[in-house]
Amino acid sequence: MDHKMISLGLMGVLAALMIAAAISDLRTRTISNGLNAVMALLAIPFWVASGLPVWPDMAIQAGAAFGVFLAFVGLFALGAMGGGDVKMIGAVMLWIPLPLFLPTLMVMAIAGGILSAVMLVHIKLRPSDKPVEVPYGVAIAAAGLWALHQHYLNQFQSIGTS
Repeated sequence: MDHKMISLGLMGVLAALMIAAAISDLRTRTISNGLNAVMALLAIPFWVASGLPVWPDMAIQAGAAFGVFLAFVGLFALGAMGGGDVKMIGAVMLWIPLPLFLPTLMVMAIAGGILSAVMLVHIKLRPSDKPVEVPYGVAIAAAGLWALHQHYLNQFQSIGTS
């Protein structure tokens, strides 16, 4: 089987896993460790199928994703994010090319802000004694899907580069 087909298939699996995580977070405000582990582990065959050299590229990709994960662990320690969200960010960032790290985090922040505003409106319309929990997995999935599209599926990315 062609390496390009394998990498496209793995991206499809990642997209489905991110959507499943977003739905789970919406329904139960949890993202399972198993789902996050599968997302993280499938990055390795994706790197191989994409032709990413083991050294130094795979190491740099893993290290950069781990750095983002550690930054969000700090937010978890402050109580600003849930553990499942932090693990999902780390798993998704393993798939994102380095030039798209900051744009992906920006899309995630914008989607998270919109999601938070929607949650505030919802709580105003339907008051509750429960604390507001933002299903940030939705924002992470939106940013991950955006980044996959931008790098791998955007047929217009070569326009203006010649």
